[in-house]
Amino acid sequence: MFAELAPGDVQLIPAEVEGQSEPYFLLNITRVVKCIDDEASDEVRYVTPEHGLPDQLGEYRSVIGMRIDPSKVGDAQVFRTWGWVAIVVSEAIKEALERVSATGTKFKEVIGPSTISADERTRNRKIRELLETAATAREAAWRTLGSLDKEVFMPIAMSGSWPGHRQLWSIIRREAGRTLLVTHGLSDPFIERMEPSVGFGLELALEVDAAVKDISKGWPLMLLDRVADEVAEHEQVRESVKAGLFSMEVSGKGLPKSLVTEEGRVAVLLGVESRTLPRHFSTLYGEVKLVTVKALLPSELAYLLGHGAEGQAELVRRFVERGEEHLSRLRRKPVA
Repeated sequence: MFAELAPGDVQLIPAEVEGQSEPYFLLNITRVVKCIDDEASDEVRYVTPEHGLPDQLGEYRSVIGMRIDPSKVGDAQVFRTWGWVAIVVSEAIKEALERVSATGTKFKEVIGPSTISADERTRNRKIRELLETAATAREAAWRTLGSLDKEVFMPIAMSGSWPGHRQLWSIIRREAGRTLLVTHGLSDPFIERMEPSVGFGLELALEVDAAVKDISKGWPLMLLDRVADEVAEHEQVRESVKAGLFSMEVSGKGLPKSLVTEEGRVAVLLGVESRTLPRHFSTLYGEVKLVTVKALLPSELAYLLGHGAEGQAELVRRFVERGEEHLSRLRRKPVA
């Protein structure tokens, strides 16, 4: 069908599929058209120097509610949009695919007026500017702590409990092969208020003594995610964290057995001061507190529960004495 209706737009590459006798082809769409209508689309963002991607400077960073200018398409029946990963087909191609009952296809109209009003567009632009200003300031702070890993893909999760309604994470490679994971959004402005702020006024940091490769599937991110949820969802927890040392327990499901208690929980101690991490960092919207998250072993949790605030302080003293302070490690001797 593509060979007949769009011979000048595609390349068909024969492919062998193990266990299949019928012919298969890779469909390579060779035509690229610069036709995205920035004004008609719901929202477009561009790669700027601050993003650290010089080879993509000026290209699209994201396109939401894409609209194209049909006058720039010419006789193309199927093409990729310049600067953004999208495949556009003509009405004739769409109808032909539907006639042959092609599977795996999903179509969205890309011509006509925007789906949002001018007021909504203005509001979205203001929200984007607020969030991007906050994110840029945080990234500048992260770069002072090590090498910000931009190669690791960290999926964005939407969460109404986070100030900007988005859960973001950053990975920082540190000296001695250490990996520092930080929340990257608890200090976003509250988007409902449409005004500059530092959100909850804090970000969380968990450091491990290993160069973790697959961050998205590792226990450090899983643990930090659960702690961040508690901080984001409960004001009392946030206030306690800001006040000083604070301990809590989260679900131990899927976490290393050495950390999990008999009750199936994992304890952490928040706010342990570090010689290598700052207590605060500055943004255009104000000061943000950087709160460390240290995983505790079950015996250390038992000691803490038996000694209260004095137990917290004593554990910190022992961690400092061993030279590991805020560092989270699986293979270590308990200090209590």
